[in-house]
Amino acid sequence: MSDRYCVFGHPIGHSKSPQIHTAFAVQSGDDMEYTAIEAPRDDFAGAWRDFVAAGGRGANVTVPFKEEAFRLCEVLSPRARRAGAVNTLVLGKDGRTFGDTTDGIGLVRDLKHHGVTLEGARVLVLGAGGAVRGVIEPLLAEGPCELMIANRTAEKATGLAADFAALNDGRTRLHGGGFDAVAGSFDVVINGTSASLGGDLPPLPDDLFAPGATAYDMMYGAKPTVFLNWAVERGARGVDGLGMLVEQAAESFYQWRQRRPDTAPVRDLLRQALAASG
Repeated sequence: MSDRYCVFGHPIGHSKSPQIHTAFAVQSGDDMEYTAIEAPRDDFAGAWRDFVAAGGRGANVTVPFKEEAFRLCEVLSPRARRAGAVNTLVLGKDGRTFGDTTDGIGLVRDLKHHGVTLEGARVLVLGAGGAVRGVIEPLLAEGPCELMIANRTAEKATGLAADFAALNDGRTRLHGGGFDAVAGSFDVVINGTSASLGGDLPPLPDDLFAPGATAYDMMYGAKPTVFLNWAVERGARGVDGLGMLVEQAAESFYQWRQRRPDTAPVRDLLRQALAASG
């Protein structure tokens, strides 16, 4: 019988995770099955227990269950504990549930794939929700000279910066504020808000981007997001979050199978599928 894995979400029909992990398994020769499960909004923990009872070995977790996944774990990675959210569940040999967050690693690896140097860079992150909380620690670890978190509600951004201040080794000016506090030019601007999905754009200055800057949107689609179009018009290079999706999945796969898949062909596969759907 194949080892069973899945992704939980609500809704979940749009998920690319089954396609990604099936491609990883073919690549590595692993005998595993990966499906998408729409868990009830009011009983995520029950859905996980049912999956384990049916032979499940691990899972990915997407919206709106990352915080609930965090709460059900008996063992947490340090980065998951600090992020307060989990996107990867692993059933341990002792029957306990281990939780990790791989989103931040996925983001940093994708930025590096695109040739972005974070060390010594001025980095601006837009948003202060769960998606951003999960990426602050890995970004800090790269040693940017500045990491600003900007959000519509300034208090959430300043609070998030304060939460991670203890991890700052002194190389980085870590701070938060409202969108109106954004000043100067940045080398990397990361959009972690969901504004792009609604065709909206945070209020940002036109001179936001330093020469050679990269604008990164955690969202992705068949066409560039509103944020990326805006950034490219102002001289930045635009990169969407498709690679982050693949890279965070690769880290989850490693947690389960102790094998690190080659992400390049899977990126290409998804990009081609997106282009065909657009």
